Amino acid sequence: ERGLSSTTIQRWSGYLKQFLCWYGAKKLPFSAVGITDLDAFLTSCGAKGCSRVSINNKATGLRAFFRYAGTKGWCGPLIAEAIKGPRIFTQENLPSGPSWHEVRRLLASMETNRPEDLRDRPIIMLFAIYGLRATEVAKMRLEDIDWEHDLILVSRPKSRGRQIYPLLPTAGNAILRYLQEVRPGCSWREVFLTFSAPLRPISRTGLYSLTQRRMLEPGISTPHRGPHALRHACAVHLVEEGLSLKEIGDHLGHRSSSATRIYAKVDLSGLREVAAFDLGGLK
Repeated sequence: ERGLSSTTIQRWSGYLKQFLCWYGAKKLPFSAVGITDLDAFLTSCGAKGCSRVSINNKATGLRAFFRYAGTKGWCGPLIAEAIKGPRIFTQENLPSGPSWHEVRRLLASMETNRPEDLRDRPIIMLFAIYGLRATEVAKMRLEDIDWEHDLILVSRPKSRGRQIYPLLPTAGNAILRYLQEVRPGCSWREVFLTFSAPLRPISRTGLYSLTQRRMLEPGISTPHRGPHALRHACAVHLVEEGLSLKEIGDHLGHRSSSATRIYAKVDLSGLREVAAFDLGGLK
């Protein structure tokens, strides 16, 4: 009803499962749950090494569930609004990722004839050049690539719409070589498949593991490794090229300009002053 993406629903469901497993050890009925239990659970997450940002995300997901549970009479009606995550400082969720030089080095490290490289290189390109999300790459289908007109059609889970990109020669050639030389003929319509049996599309989590492993191999020095780190690198590169945050937001498939504002925090040392960019109404 809230228009949440399938990824968000899956992630919030995971948070709820974690809480229920933790609460289940107390051998108490769900109707007895109280805010002290939720506070204790979030505190335990911190004790296990979760960051404040991660704990705050868990609190958001749990708040959504308990708001619904309250309307159903499964628990007290005021619990949801009492769930508070930790304070998040202004710069704490500053995105971080590899430099564009490191992205180029990463892609160069996969310029081989090995089957794994022929599959993984176009995946990394879709993250770094197009700034796609893991879910968007996982769900990309063969019919989403228009070879005749050199276009890629991307299904956006957050906006529940579709977006068309030009198929750049480098990305197109990498995808084509994977399809012709590596990808087995099968009934699956998803573009990227696993190598291990049983043959199946690579999942969102599988893409995270693949990207993290790939970024470790050339020794890329960034605190975050994964598809979102490459998405960040794409955004920063576009800022460095002088695109406005509105244009970057359109490229990344953001539903609102607020989602792109975080890139105004990025250190653009050695480049034009931030004030020289068209920030699309940002203050």
